[in-house]
Amino acid sequence: MASKVIPWYKKKHVSQVKTDYAYQHTKHVSKKSSSKLVSEVQAQATEAMAEQAYTIPAFRQRTAEETEEYQRVSKNVGRGLTVIQEELHRMRIATKAQVESLEIQKEVKGMMTKRLDLLEEFPKMPDFLVALRPHTVWEKTPVKLFCTVEGNPRPIVKWYKDGVPVDPLSVPGKYKIENKYGVHGLIISRCVVSDTAEYSAVATNQHGTATSKAKVTVKSKPLSFSKTLFTLPYLTDIHASKLEVTLLNRFPVSFGVEGSSIRLVCTMVVVPDLPNVPPYAQWYRDDKLLKPSKLVEMSVGGGAASLTLPHLAKDDEGLYTLRIFTKDGTAEHSAYLFVSDAAPSAPGVPGAPMSVKAYDVNSDYVLVAWKPPNTVNEPPITGYFVDRCEAGTDTWVQCNDAPVKICKYPVHGLKVGHSYHFRVRAVNSSGISRPSRKSDKVTPCEVIAFFSLRQTGVPSAPGQVVATRNTKSSVFVQWDPPKHQKNLMGYYIDGRVVGAKEWFPCNHKPFKHTRFVVHGLIPGESYVFRVQAVNLFGLSEESQESSPIAVEPALATPSAPFGITMLSSDGSSITVAWKSPKHCGGSKINAYYIDKRDADTLLWKEVNLSAVTERMCTVENLKEGTFYEFRVTAGNVAGVGLPSAASRPMKCEAWTMEEPGPAYDLSFSEVRSHTLVVLWKAPVYTGASAVTGYFVDMAKKGSSEFVTLNQETVNRHYLQVSGLEEGESYVFRVRAVNAHGIGKPSQLSEPVVAKALPGTKEIVAGVDEETGDVFLSLEACEICEASKFVWSKNYKPIGDCPRVAVTAKGRTSRLTFTNPDKDDLGRYSVVVTDTDGVSASHTLTEDALNTMLELSYAIRHPIVPLKHGLNYEILEKGHVRFWLQAVKISPSVSYRFIVNDKEVTSGEGHKISHDVATGIIQMTVDHFTRANEGTYTVQIHDGKAKTQSSLVLVGDVFKAALKEAEFQRKEHIRKQGPHFSEYLYFTVTEDCTVMLVCKTANVKKETTLYWYKDDEEIVPETPPNVMSGSCALPLPLFSRKDHGVYKAMLSDDRGKDTSVFDISGKVFDDIINAIAQIAGASASDLVLQCTPEGIRLQCYMNYYTEEMKTVWKHKESKIASSEKMRIGGTAEMAWMQICDPSDKEKGHYAIEISDGIKTHTRTFDLSGQGKNLHLLKSDFFFFLDRGRVVGGLPDVVTIMEQKSLSLTCTVWGEPTPEVTWFKNEQEVASTEHTRVTFDGGKFASLVINKVTPEDSGKYSINVRNKYGGEFVEITVSVYRHGEQIPEPKLGQPKTAAATPVPPKSPAPPSKTPTPTPFKTQTPAPSMKSPTPTPTSTPLSKSPTPTPKSPTPPRSVKSPTPPRFMKSPTPPRK
Repeated sequence: MASKVIPWYKKKHVSQVKTDYAYQHTKHVSKKSSSKLVSEVQAQATEAMAEQAYTIPAFRQRTAEETEEYQRVSKNVGRGLTVIQEELHRMRIATKAQVESLEIQKEVKGMMTKRLDLLEEFPKMPDFLVALRPHTVWEKTPVKLFCTVEGNPRPIVKWYKDGVPVDPLSVPGKYKIENKYGVHGLIISRCVVSDTAEYSAVATNQHGTATSKAKVTVKSKPLSFSKTLFTLPYLTDIHASKLEVTLLNRFPVSFGVEGSSIRLVCTMVVVPDLPNVPPYAQWYRDDKLLKPSKLVEMSVGGGAASLTLPHLAKDDEGLYTLRIFTKDGTAEHSAYLFVSDAAPSAPGVPGAPMSVKAYDVNSDYVLVAWKPPNTVNEPPITGYFVDRCEAGTDTWVQCNDAPVKICKYPVHGLKVGHSYHFRVRAVNSSGISRPSRKSDKVTPCEVIAFFSLRQTGVPSAPGQVVATRNTKSSVFVQWDPPKHQKNLMGYYIDGRVVGAKEWFPCNHKPFKHTRFVVHGLIPGESYVFRVQAVNLFGLSEESQESSPIAVEPALATPSAPFGITMLSSDGSSITVAWKSPKHCGGSKINAYYIDKRDADTLLWKEVNLSAVTERMCTVENLKEGTFYEFRVTAGNVAGVGLPSAASRPMKCEAWTMEEPGPAYDLSFSEVRSHTLVVLWKAPVYTGASAVTGYFVDMAKKGSSEFVTLNQETVNRHYLQVSGLEEGESYVFRVRAVNAHGIGKPSQLSEPVVAKALPGTKEIVAGVDEETGDVFLSLEACEICEASKFVWSKNYKPIGDCPRVAVTAKGRTSRLTFTNPDKDDLGRYSVVVTDTDGVSASHTLTEDALNTMLELSYAIRHPIVPLKHGLNYEILEKGHVRFWLQAVKISPSVSYRFIVNDKEVTSGEGHKISHDVATGIIQMTVDHFTRANEGTYTVQIHDGKAKTQSSLVLVGDVFKAALKEAEFQRKEHIRKQGPHFSEYLYFTVTEDCTVMLVCKTANVKKETTLYWYKDDEEIVPETPPNVMSGSCALPLPLFSRKDHGVYKAMLSDDRGKDTSVFDISGKVFDDIINAIAQIAGASASDLVLQCTPEGIRLQCYMNYYTEEMKTVWKHKESKIASSEKMRIGGTAEMAWMQICDPSDKEKGHYAIEISDGIKTHTRTFDLSGQGKNLHLLKSDFFFFLDRGRVVGGLPDVVTIMEQKSLSLTCTVWGEPTPEVTWFKNEQEVASTEHTRVTFDGGKFASLVINKVTPEDSGKYSINVRNKYGGEFVEITVSVYRHGEQIPEPKLGQPKTAAATPVPPKSPAPPSKTPTPTPFKTQTPAPSMKSPTPTPTSTPLSKSPTPTPKSPTPPRSVKSPTPPRFMKSPTPPRK
């Protein structure tokens, strides 16, 4: 709110009147006395004498009731005016006489008291309590210099101008000297520029002399433009002191830290607001005028005055005052700025010294003095270092080698005429502090006042410390000065929370007076304080601690109630209600007094002689048809406050309406940023039937557009409102409903802002860890001595209820349930009285209650909590470990294992132990046999807690565990000799060769490895190297022919081990997918090739086999092999033959190679608007001249041994092609056993005489000329008489001597990177094999090999029972 500016010469009388009025109401709580009537008369007289403000009435239509009231008032207006005039005249005379009498009595009494005090004082030299302050004024304006001086006997004050005495008689009317009650003044009227000087007041008595000086600067007004092209109208010159200034938002008590910055701002309203004439403002720190500098920045304008301190230091701490010169005098505002120490460089290091100044400046030395920092929890200061720096440089030089113990030091070795700055650092046992702020510039040639020190040693401790209540966040502390002050600099005040050990500093710069307001305290918290005196020699001993005091506002009378509303009337009485005062005065309101009056009179009559405690009252003995006004006064232990404003006139007539009356006492709870709860009380007048519900309306503050929040009536007396805008203000009203309709709306609520209080906390539901009690708890963010925690269930006060118990300790209240059950479910809320609305709620649900009941039971019946129940683990060597893990166990834990109702102790065959760190309790059975079947139980006792856990090992579960134990025992035996660390698995190399790989361990040079397929030994060309740790068997050109069971056997004189790998089913599919992954990645783009039958699309890749999942598509449709389109392939490519192509075969072709995870696609566009197909047809006969096999060769040949085989075919080409035969990709040379012929350039044949099984294999013929060629393959199988047809003999592939080259086809793409490994099982970490085989990566593993042949294969881990779990700790060896 805007503050009214009061001239300085009126402030004293106003404050005295207010104080006296408050004093008169201090001791009258139970009943108002006759003195209150005098106060009422004074208040009425003052109100009547005040200037009446004119209010423009709002135009509206009057209701019948209002018309009646208007006519009644108009009828008596003449009589009323006469009565008012007479009453005003009488009150003016009486009030004037009483006020003058009171003022004279107080002034005389004050002077007598002051006279007696002066007589009792000891002789004292003059001392200025209020020093002169500098002024800057314009010409022709007056200036007033004032000061206050004390001394015994009373000093004589003389005034000087620049050292010359001021003689008022020398210039009559120029000077005026005043002396009133110790306030001395010099008034200079109509100042001129020559009045600029230094004025001083010299006070003298027989004990000494004191001087106060101030600079007066008179500025001349700007010259007007005398020579202009046209004449300007004369404008009255407006001075800044002629403006009307009202301060608005004022800067509060502020807190800063050394090294940071802070800005103090005070907004104002200026009338008239002229941009070129800002208000004249001055800033003071501890009554010392501040001037703009690098450390102080000031600005005035734009409706605000600001002071910025860009580099804070403890020197800046103090009381800051803003003084604005106004038309009616001055407007001032003051607030304290606290500056705390910056973070220390190391723990325990003291804060920086302050107020570094130079005294006794001579040509050869300068005496530097400073003020010591406050040490609260740090070690005491042992000394100081003084540094100097020559002005204009940044180089600091330490002046003293050893720390100086007092707060002054003479600095020698300075150069005459050079300017210096000084700073000081404090030293203690923890280190050196930050440096102080540097002093002002000093030149060793000036003469400055001599600094004397008459007494030595620190002052004595201050006297009694008394702390009293001030505000809800500050405490007023005062103390007696020390008996031996010894050049006292000031005091340091320390505080401590009651119950805490560490003290905290309340100020960081010595405070000169013996009273101090400590700000920034926690509301409701209790503190104690102590004081230390400071001088140059350091800090005194601490004073005694003050008594504990809670941080609460000082006691005062409550403010006036408000919101008087009419609830019902029966023709002879009226029931009214009102709202509580906004400020309770720091104590509970325990009394209300109601006054009434006829609306046509001014005389108030008391309604109740004894106090009313409720905020509702029925006023009896009223006249029907008469209008009455009411007012209410509240009282507490401090007295009776001011009465409320008069209510609106209320007509005493019986209510006969059928609808209910208004609800009342609207209040709010749990106000948050977007929600709140509005509560109300039921109407006193219910109408013709009972109230059935309520409607709640809401509107934004200042708006008349109400919104009904509930579409259907609510039958309770509260409603939670959501969807509010944060920071917005709202008003509410409530309308009661009965069977006959909706009643009158309630009085509008007070505006409420949707914003939570700072530090607001919610109700916490929990269980006491010691007692197991279920409770709800709230820690209030604000509290005072009179505060109480009021708990409610469903917003009905709980009161004394046997189901709950309410306790409060400090800022926390707890509601404890005695025997919680479903009847305790509901919404619980708590309100903290005498606060700014501290409240919260919590809904107790059935699930939450059940959870807390379980926890409560666990606390009251403690058990040892388990992370894992009893489990078992099969260890190596076949040992079985039974274990469980507790969340926590103590070293004194006791336990026992029970097997089949018999306790087992640690001994032969059993090892029992526990680990406190991990909480594991375990028992290891060395030899697990059939006798170990049964039930296992562990019983644990740890203090008061206990628990047990059981494991049943019977039936199939036990058989599985026994089988696993036997297997692990055999595995242990197996690993004593040569064995496989990793069993057989497959990898696929980049050239699509399948490798069967195994890893070996515990081998020696004599260890051998044999390979078998379907129990038939395979002899690879390269013998396996078992010492390398890895062996591999290559399977080149993998296809369905490689189906079978493969086995690797490792043996030496210590034993043998076998690994089996079955290539069939899913394993076979996995291998094909792995091949497809590499082949698909290496696949080239589709290539077009002409053939005698038509055209062929070919896709070259590292390896192709018909078992790969390949799909040919034409226009997104899958192609099936037919006479028209034949699908096939060779080991190096896949192809699709289009016979006799036509326009129907135009379109987009694609081949898709799937590896089970990814599909590799290659495409070819055979449309091209007919161009490609046309070119193919035109060149068809040209391509017919290429070399090719016309016919005669079968795909597969099966022949009995010792017979002759003739492979003959007809070839064609122009020119005659060259013919080459191959066996297993090796060129076949003509010998006696194998004869190769080519007759007439048309017939090519390969004849093998007396074939043997060694002749089995894959044969091929390559026919080629300059136009191209063809490659045809034939599979030959030789078998013995009476035997099944064998598969071709497998072995290590050899490097092909000559690889057929496709005719005029692009080269296949480069090799793809090594494929990603695929493993199905890994008994041991894989190791890269040094065997000189093609680079491979594992893809899948064979099943676990049998320990001994011919035992059937088994997995590494045998089936285990459901309770089997891996232990969190490694098994014991």
